[in-house]
Amino acid sequence: MDSKEYGLIGEKVYSGKLPNGLSVFVVPKPGFHKSYAFFATDYGGADRRFKLDGNWIDTPEGVAHFLEHKMFDTEDGNALTELSANGASPNAYTSTDITAYHFECIEKFPENLETMLGFVSIPYFTPESVEKEQGIIGQEISMVEDDPDYCLYYGLMKSLFRSNPLRDSVAGTIESIAEISADTLYSCHKVFYNPSNMALCVAGDVDPSEVFDIAQKTLPKDPGQVPDRDYGPQESPHPMTPSFSKAMEVSLPLFLAGCKATPAPRGRDSLRLDLVSALALEILAGHSSPLYFRLYGEGLVNSDFSASFESAVGTAYSMFGGESRQPERVFDEVKKEIIKLSESGPDAALFGRIKKAAIGSQIRILNSFDAICGSITGGYFRGFDSFEAPELLTSITIDDITSFYRKNLDPNNMAISIITPK
Repeated sequence: MDSKEYGLIGEKVYSGKLPNGLSVFVVPKPGFHKSYAFFATDYGGADRRFKLDGNWIDTPEGVAHFLEHKMFDTEDGNALTELSANGASPNAYTSTDITAYHFECIEKFPENLETMLGFVSIPYFTPESVEKEQGIIGQEISMVEDDPDYCLYYGLMKSLFRSNPLRDSVAGTIESIAEISADTLYSCHKVFYNPSNMALCVAGDVDPSEVFDIAQKTLPKDPGQVPDRDYGPQESPHPMTPSFSKAMEVSLPLFLAGCKATPAPRGRDSLRLDLVSALALEILAGHSSPLYFRLYGEGLVNSDFSASFESAVGTAYSMFGGESRQPERVFDEVKKEIIKLSESGPDAALFGRIKKAAIGSQIRILNSFDAICGSITGGYFRGFDSFEAPELLTSITIDDITSFYRKNLDPNNMAISIITPK
């Protein structure tokens, strides 16, 4: 077990790799009543094609999410019930590239940690329980497909990407989950839920040695292998189609526009790209940007207007959107602002303010145990140390921001998704 201190943020992290390949991180928080545990696998909705025992296997959309639901089943009942009865607040989620199980509690932390590690590492599925879950998740899918925000987002993803699995819903479709069997779930668990493909992060008033001991005692001894995955052919910078539109029950048109970006390689460069993009998009479309003030003053956008950047499964993209009576006009104004910033760069004073605010935001994250554990684990899976973000932010320059606009926000490569009122 190693330890590392971060002087700029006043934190210390204990870390190490167990003999079974599991990476463990502990952030001590002496004096806090609450403790938090986050156990995750580098496996999400986009990981549908992988190699098992030397053979490539294709799985239906929605398997990672389906597996997350079923992992709470045990031979003796349900792990959610057991954790809740022991004073813990458990939950789980599946995203494009990660599945995570977590809980927080005030007492009995060692017992709850052992319970969580146990049920996540020992699968238990039956044909009957899988069939029952297909009905439950099918209802969830039907509900979310009627959600305007869901349709807006996946309208943009299908416009931007030709083959990348980001196009498809993490939950899958009613047709795709009907193909899932207990054998499918066991195969995916064998491939992705092995210790060498997972990480455990704990924050709270805990003993790091005890956390390591519980993990080593509870989890399988076999490390397994980090699986090979296939996300399809490399994407062109151009969108598949320039626009998507659908009429739904909304009071104002919703829009979400975006552009594919050049992803950074694994490691510190990936973290740096995340930070540069966050600053660049805040300068472009944040609530203190000249563009936002102008659009807001003209009644073209409201406070829902925002922008973000995502890196996942071999690609990256920027998005901006919100509500507007004239979404196409907002789209045009944003593209004009991008051209202006690409040519002349951002205002130095605005850049300085945004940069200081970003450093402060990174430090405030440390008040949230779930944000701490999520960022450490996500960074580990992408090959970087997320606690280096505040220090790395100080090195970013105006030239870095200008370069981001020129390289990753070409107005000719943008697409827009719009939900219009019926």
